[in-house]
Amino acid sequence: MRDNDQKLSGIRFDRVSVAYGGTTVLDSLDLTVEPGEVMALLGPSGSGKTTALRAVAGFVRPASGRVLLGGRDVTDLPPHRRGIGMVVQSYALFPHLRVEDNVAFGMRAQKVPKSEIPARVAEALELTGMAAYAKRYPRELSGGQQQRVAIARALAVRPGVLLLDEPLSALDATLRSGMLAELARLHRELPGVSILYVTHDQVEALTLADRIAVMDQARLQDVGTPQDLYRRPRTEFTASFVGNANLLPVRVGSAGKDTVSFGSTELKVPARGDVAAGATATLCVRPHLVGLGEGPNSLTGEVSEVQWRGSTHRLYVDVEGHRVKADLRELREPPTLGERVTVHFAPEDAVLLGAGVSSEVGAHG
Repeated sequence: MRDNDQKLSGIRFDRVSVAYGGTTVLDSLDLTVEPGEVMALLGPSGSGKTTALRAVAGFVRPASGRVLLGGRDVTDLPPHRRGIGMVVQSYALFPHLRVEDNVAFGMRAQKVPKSEIPARVAEALELTGMAAYAKRYPRELSGGQQQRVAIARALAVRPGVLLLDEPLSALDATLRSGMLAELARLHRELPGVSILYVTHDQVEALTLADRIAVMDQARLQDVGTPQDLYRRPRTEFTASFVGNANLLPVRVGSAGKDTVSFGSTELKVPARGDVAAGATATLCVRPHLVGLGEGPNSLTGEVSEVQWRGSTHRLYVDVEGHRVKADLRELREPPTLGERVTVHFAPEDAVLLGAGVSSEVGAHG
């Protein structure tokens, strides 16, 4: 069997490092994407996420470590022999070719028998909702339609692994939302394909991914399901990058107890056995879990900003020299700037991070 015929699913980064001119841009990445899984690589620019994807594609050579697809070491294989499909943010369609010829291009490059190509083109266009546009040129399509063609071209080679590099960043908000729904549908219809999805957009990652790998400064910082990373982040970086968060400096009470001090205020938190008594730490509370008025873990301060966001108001309340954000269902009479208010949050909605608390990245696969 030829290498490009063996399109097994699943991706394994075995301590992969990449360096450019002596600068490490990906540092010992150890991560597994299971067969049929959507893994989002989420992080700011320069975090190493695109480099990781390019290492899978074969466009960069690791300085150390191995890349495996379906359990097969492909580190030394050229891109066209890896059995992957790839979609980039610029679409990369050939302007002089019709849609059907753009979709067929990858199959011709892989020497797919000519007799098979028309049926596979039709199948890929049908899957992406572009069957009616087969005879058009890219210039005759909207941005969203061009992106669907790019996805159809990637799927036509029947890859075991699909790489998506910021595929929606060039689209406006409405098109992006629609394409997210389409990608979710495609995933349901292609359950055996492993998808590695690079993005800096947390909404895309939370919406589409089975798991999210959070990257920063060339290293993997955290990995888990969207729900786990959002509700129980392990690091301050994860808490601030996956969703929005209040990060409050606190001092831990007696070891194993369920209290911390925020300035002069004592707060209840979920008890943990791995806290260090008297250590400084960070308390993470999501803004939508902060309520207005008295309640458990009450904090009183002065309103410094009120933002109307349609269905919600965001309040910024200065408490003991720190800003606390509260996202509230639209208020009929929101508080005024300078007004003293009390906000609260439930103990079970708080997560303790930082010094004195274990924050190591868990098992990667």
